[in-house]
Amino acid sequence: MIDFRSDTVTRPSDEMRDAARDAAVGDDVYADDPTVNELEARAADLAGFEDALYVPSGTMGNQIAIRTHTDRGQELLCDEQAHVYKWELGGIPQLSQVQPRILDCGDRCVPTPEQVREGYVEEDLHRPGTGLLCLENTHNSRGGVAVPKADIDEAAAAAHELDVPVHLDGARFLNACVALDTDPAAMTEHVDSVMFCLSKGLGAPVGSVLAGSEEFIERARRTRKLFGGAMRQAGMIAAPGLRALENVDRLAEDHANAARLAAGLNDIEGLSAPEPDTNIVMVDSEAAGLTGEELSAACKERDVKFHAFGEYTCRLCTHLDVDEGDVAEGLDRIESVVAEA
Repeated sequence: MIDFRSDTVTRPSDEMRDAARDAAVGDDVYADDPTVNELEARAADLAGFEDALYVPSGTMGNQIAIRTHTDRGQELLCDEQAHVYKWELGGIPQLSQVQPRILDCGDRCVPTPEQVREGYVEEDLHRPGTGLLCLENTHNSRGGVAVPKADIDEAAAAAHELDVPVHLDGARFLNACVALDTDPAAMTEHVDSVMFCLSKGLGAPVGSVLAGSEEFIERARRTRKLFGGAMRQAGMIAAPGLRALENVDRLAEDHANAARLAAGLNDIEGLSAPEPDTNIVMVDSEAAGLTGEELSAACKERDVKFHAFGEYTCRLCTHLDVDEGDVAEGLDRIESVVAEA
């Protein structure tokens, strides 16, 4: 089976399994787990912040950040395709009682300064006011786009001029940094918090990190407890996360394989795939006369898995369990499906 569904399907390495077994542990609710403490310190340093919080999932990390940054009833600005808005089960209003005000950020993926200013609502007797700007990098639904630091900085600066904090959903933030050859601490220079996943391209079996100032993380820790995310001897899952941080540089291999995959899909008559920025490939199958669901279902029968992402669009994702040979074999199987359509 060649699995292009997501970089979340990676299996922990033997080294990660050994690290989990041998991890020094304590009660993390009491801040007594040395492995979690080390992971949080290293993650904070990598992302350029004072402190960090280990959380079970990226969705929880994002929702903790939203709840911690905002007051109930406020508005939140984000792209209409943002993961926090589109793929987190309506968590913004359910968990924080905050209402999203969505913006069409298009190919830029983050709002322009003008969009931030136009979307901003000042608090008054009748209106709740804007409490947060959420950005995303890489941008999942728009094809794994790596958003340049300058665009992040411009949007953040516009928000800060209005006294609005900025959270960066960086589930694949390190993919963006590698693709753009930008230091992670530089990428977050002008945002107030960032969440990044250990369990996607970095290959850990579980976990994400939320980073910010010491004061923000202190409040976020209480929110994590509220959301049921406080853990006890969590060093057993944090230890593979420490190993995962060693995989940052190899993300470039996933990007190279994604480029090979996109080029190969473009060579199949009836398919088209733009060159990807990172490890996510979007392919259009309309000219082949196949819907996304039809293409993905037929390929699954040939032991190639990926998801439909629109009526005639599918998403394929490369990761550390997919090598160059898997890409070549996957392309052969996909070509045979299209040829028989």
